[in-house]
Formats: sequence, C-alpha cells, structure tokens
Amino acid sequence: MEGKKFYYYRIYDDKEKFDFIKSSLPYSEIEKLLKCYEETHQKFFNIELVDYLRKEDPEAEIIEVSEMSY
Repeated sequence: MEGKKFYYYRIYDDKEKFDFIKSSLPYSEIEKLLKCYEETHQKFFNIELVDYLRKEDPEAEIIEVSEMSY
C-alpha cells in the first residue's frame, strides 16, 4: 500500500516570517487557492493561510524547522 504524497512549500508572510507548509495539494492547486485567498485578504499571515488551506486540505500544517549540528 502506498502512503499519501505530501508537498512542502516555503512561504513568507507580510511580517517577513519564514515558514514551511506541508500539504497534500500539488502546487497547481495551492496556486488556485492562493489567488482566491488574495482576493479576500489585505494582509497575509502564514497561520491564517494554513487555516484557509485546511478547508481543502485538512492535513495542511506549518512545519517547525530547527537547526541541528552533529
């Protein structure tokens, strides 16, 4: 049985906050949703964007990334 495919995207919001988002939606679908999101929002914040994406992809989430050295 194959596992579900996930995509990872880098995003910056209006506060210049950098995050990664995990989604099961391919870029073409994310792009369509972003256009709709931009029509209804004046400012863009990563948390709000993920909440918006969850309407189409309940598994969408922000990924916390930490530096690691070894």
